[in-house]
Amino acid sequence: MSEEILINVTPVETRVALVENGMLQEAYIERTSRKGIVGNIYKGKVVRVLPGMEAAFVDIGLERAAFIHASDVVPSQSNGDDPADSPKTVPDIRSLLREGQSLVVQVTKDPIGTKGARLTTQLSIPSRYLVFMPGVSHVGISQRIEDENERARLKSLIEEASAEDPEVQGGYIIRTAAEAAPAGDLIGDMIYLHRLSQSIHERISRVQAPAAVYQDLPLFIRTIRDLIRPQTEKVRIDSRESHQRVMDFVDEFVAEFADKVEYYPGERPIFDLYSVEDEIQKALSRKVQLKSGGYVIIDQTEAMTTIDINTGAFVGHRNLEETIFKTNLEAARAISRQLRLRNLGGIIIIDFIDMEDPEHQRQVHRMLEKMLERDHAKTKITGVSELGLVEMTRKRTTESLGQVLCEPCPVCDGRGFLKTTETVCYEVFREILRINRAYDAESYLVMASQSVVDRLLDEESDNVADLETFISKTIRFQVEPFYSQEQYDVVLL
Repeated sequence: MSEEILINVTPVETRVALVENGMLQEAYIERTSRKGIVGNIYKGKVVRVLPGMEAAFVDIGLERAAFIHASDVVPSQSNGDDPADSPKTVPDIRSLLREGQSLVVQVTKDPIGTKGARLTTQLSIPSRYLVFMPGVSHVGISQRIEDENERARLKSLIEEASAEDPEVQGGYIIRTAAEAAPAGDLIGDMIYLHRLSQSIHERISRVQAPAAVYQDLPLFIRTIRDLIRPQTEKVRIDSRESHQRVMDFVDEFVAEFADKVEYYPGERPIFDLYSVEDEIQKALSRKVQLKSGGYVIIDQTEAMTTIDINTGAFVGHRNLEETIFKTNLEAARAISRQLRLRNLGGIIIIDFIDMEDPEHQRQVHRMLEKMLERDHAKTKITGVSELGLVEMTRKRTTESLGQVLCEPCPVCDGRGFLKTTETVCYEVFREILRINRAYDAESYLVMASQSVVDRLLDEESDNVADLETFISKTIRFQVEPFYSQEQYDVVLL
């Protein structure tokens, strides 16, 4: 599988595209005016403690107060490979925090919609191969490193290096990128993380809350740290200045990838090389067309994302069950790509077309699992339910692509549909009757959009005449070109 990373840098935003086999798989966008803050560390001030929610609001200097749950205040007591596996009792939030208290926190989720940022006191500082966790003795390893000998080598290496420097208190998570990495590179990462941790603690002691004490790297450098892998063929950057900063980072931390990073000076925009712009536009649509003629409908809501599959124009060749099976298989591949591309998170419900053959269900489910193995975000998937639905979750830390690029429609207020002209006309009739009972006027002027006025003067003209007779008043109409279809005003004359 060929993999390339394209980085488009402008003064107002940075965009990163992960392309596999010539097809866009993931897109990341960071705007200068609204940078993501996941991973940033702040010295905040507790502004409100909520015992009923076992949580508190913390001012970290943003427009909205951030949110921290009691379970994120308690430090992990686990010494196993996975701290999440050990049960934790959550004490009363009032025994942990008080209003006005200073608190060092790290952002785990960006502000999304009306929700503030999500925080934790369990700090973690990432590098290329490791994640350092101050104050924790645990050493964990990425589950994606499957070779047991390699897992043992990495764990013993980090544990021995930690024992040699007892002054440094902290634990580590060994990242996937550390697989087969030389011991010297891992030790270098540890030294870098220790120095960075020390500078963060020094800044914490100096600043007054609320204040930022550590900010994660900019997107184009985080891309090199987190996304570049041995199978990555090229990283192309269209900004000379950013390319130089990336090369400085590469030379210091991942010198083995230096020959893969190149500056792209071409006149043709870098995102046009693989039709990335077109794919991003398609990712904002509800409908995803499948090559067979079927299609997938994706609806993102506040509570969850729902995905529906239809055969559409695909009629198959053998029988209905085979047609459904092939459509579902193709949809499973498309859905895994769309989840990554759209950066959809939270609860996701997939309604595959009903399959009677249990073997077909198993194969479709396995295809979805296999395709999700490539996902950088953590996913959890259930089997097919009694209702024929597949439920899954995908870790959400930042806004989805649609939330970054779009806003709710001001005309329909985010509903995705408008009242018909017929409905608006009948609302106008009711409003005239209501006003007529309350006020005395010689006549009425209805100001509305062109489509509504056209209907009032055409299809509804008989109803307008009947209304005029009923209230014994004249009704006039005026087109307001800037009114939406749902807007209207009734003016007394």
